[in-house]
Amino acid sequence: MKLRIMPIFITVIVSATVLFGGWFTYRQLTLYSPLTKIVQNYPGVNASHISINPKEVMLKLDLAPSADLGGLVQTLNKQGTDIWGTRTLKLEVTDHSNTELDKVWENAMFSVSQAMATQKYTEIPETVESIMQQNKNIQVKAEMDERNVYVSLSNGKGSKFLILPRNSQVTGGSA
Repeated sequence: MKLRIMPIFITVIVSATVLFGGWFTYRQLTLYSPLTKIVQNYPGVNASHISINPKEVMLKLDLAPSADLGGLVQTLNKQGTDIWGTRTLKLEVTDHSNTELDKVWENAMFSVSQAMATQKYTEIPETVESIMQQNKNIQVKAEMDERNVYVSLSNGKGSKFLILPRNSQVTGGSA
């Protein structure tokens, strides 16, 4: 029995194309497209990049100063959990901070860190209120869910978004 190389080669190429093309199309239609729609339709999102692996969904965001980071995370958790299943959501927000916002955050970081370390989360809005009283041109917003505290600072020229894990000892790193 003589094997013909060309028909075998063509069959392997066609089979691989159908298998991997189907797998790629499935991932695109069931994971990437729905998540992209959720993120891009949310107000204040300038750009996003999604990468998905078997254990996590990594979302890199470029947000406008007026964006509501806590609301976006809430929307993602509500609408996206069915899409990504058991994977964990990790966020990385592009920093558009300036020296004024960095200085304000440095002054507030101790109070926020202390409130988080002692699990007195109700002190965080008080700290946010005092920041806005001392700096009239800076808008500050703090929100919380079961995993993180989200702090947003904006002065019109720049913005600083922080995601502070509630269960971590380390606070103060920007997202």
